[in-house]
Amino acid sequence: MLQIVLCDDNSDELSNMLQLLNQYKSVKHLNCEYTAFSNGFELTSDLSKGKRYDIYCLDIIMPGFSGIDIAKEIRNFDKTAPILFFTSSPEFALESYSVKAVNYVLKPISKEKLFFTFDDLLEQVEAKKAENAIVVKSDDGLQKILISNIVFAEVIGRNVLYHLISGKVIKCSDSFSNVCNNLIKYNCFIKTHRSYLVNMQYIDTIENHQVILQTLDSVPIAQGKAKEIKQQYLNYQMEEQ
Repeated sequence: MLQIVLCDDNSDELSNMLQLLNQYKSVKHLNCEYTAFSNGFELTSDLSKGKRYDIYCLDIIMPGFSGIDIAKEIRNFDKTAPILFFTSSPEFALESYSVKAVNYVLKPISKEKLFFTFDDLLEQVEAKKAENAIVVKSDDGLQKILISNIVFAEVIGRNVLYHLISGKVIKCSDSFSNVCNNLIKYNCFIKTHRSYLVNMQYIDTIENHQVILQTLDSVPIAQGKAKEIKQQYLNYQMEEQ
């Protein structure tokens, strides 16, 4: 189920968006939930508590936290989530590219405009899901795992455990070398230790002997490898800017 967030300090605009999104959900039979915020402070407070959404719909001109400010916060922990700007001013269009917004839509928002925007967005989301995923043979049978959902993978005995952002752990009997070959081709993964592969998207802190993840899990760093890990992480962050 898609989790969508809307943030706009104009109550009339927010109400209009909610009505149109309700219509879209009904007509397209879209399986989604959405949460509305009337200012950036409420949304950023929600994000600071660990709440995450699949799609962010933001007004840009808001007091306190602007839509651009919120988008920068989002990009600190999620480099790929679609961000849509719905705004009354075209002057921030160029700045929206700095946070990799997928669309910049001028108000007023009509039914036709919203439907077209979401049709295009969801088509991109589905295409990306199909591309950035692996299929593993687990104890429960074949399972498809989105790359963006993997926090880290570890080998214990003859089993490989995939730790997902949801907290779920998927166990499979594949060799760790095969897992590494499948995941390392995605530039977000780094091997910190012979038994661990980490998604750098979820790194919070790199210490001398361990990596602390945003999920509060910690994974070890092989002896003498901390400097290399830090440099690779820095390179990854630079590429994602």
